[in-house]
Amino acid sequence: MSKQSSVCLEETTLLAKSRKKKEKGEAAKRAKTWPKAGTAEEARMVEENLGMVRSVVARLSLNLPTHVDGDDLYSAGLGGLLNAIRGYDPRAGTSFETYARVRIRGAILDELRRMDWVPRSIHTKARRVHAVAKEIEQKKGRPATEEEMAKALKMPLGEYCRLAEEIRPATIINLDADLVSETDDALSQYESLADIRAEDPVDGAFRRELGDLIVRQLHKLPEMQRKVLALYYFEELRLAEIAAAFGLTESRICQIHSQALQTIKGCLQRCDPCFMQPYSF
Repeated sequence: MSKQSSVCLEETTLLAKSRKKKEKGEAAKRAKTWPKAGTAEEARMVEENLGMVRSVVARLSLNLPTHVDGDDLYSAGLGGLLNAIRGYDPRAGTSFETYARVRIRGAILDELRRMDWVPRSIHTKARRVHAVAKEIEQKKGRPATEEEMAKALKMPLGEYCRLAEEIRPATIINLDADLVSETDDALSQYESLADIRAEDPVDGAFRRELGDLIVRQLHKLPEMQRKVLALYYFEELRLAEIAAAFGLTESRICQIHSQALQTIKGCLQRCDPCFMQPYSF
């Protein structure tokens, strides 16, 4: 090695050592001034790096289904940013942005795993089955049969049926997902499904009108008839118990009860003969 080369190598080594020493000094200085947990400086640093959280969320959201709530991911990312600020060591030599992006991304992925109750292995099997089914459908122009799926997956039909049952949880439709629509106000599948427990509007209107008619007719009944109906239908007393309460015979109470019902029934039939067809007393 020539003398000139030796001098250049020595100068390069000295420059590298000097730069490294300078970086260590700056890192130590940053470590002393790094914001403490719960201080105003920490809050200011969080505000300054909110754009980084939005950037990571936007990038991850590109490959997520529409029903995943972006606000939930943003909240998880904020937690990752705060943990990054509190866990960052300026003396480690890495930039804060690089470290923070890793922590933010990790926090968001953890939130996605928490939201998904189906094991990862099931998702892997489901993707394989769906890919094969899509390929067969493209070739045949129709949905694949179980026999075709089993043959394509190189497994017996019984084994394929067990596999299809195993991956069923991974193919559940999320009712909060938006329906395919070109408008911004698309309904979710949940909002578009009929509630079988809900009362039909026509039946509800008929029932309320019928109830109003019965109530008005009850007020017109003699007092004794109203009392018998109240004790029988609301207090759930037997006719014998009502007779004992009034000091009358059971046959007489039965007669009063029948007269009250016939009066109400006659009123309803006068209003509309169809009223009494689906109902009986």
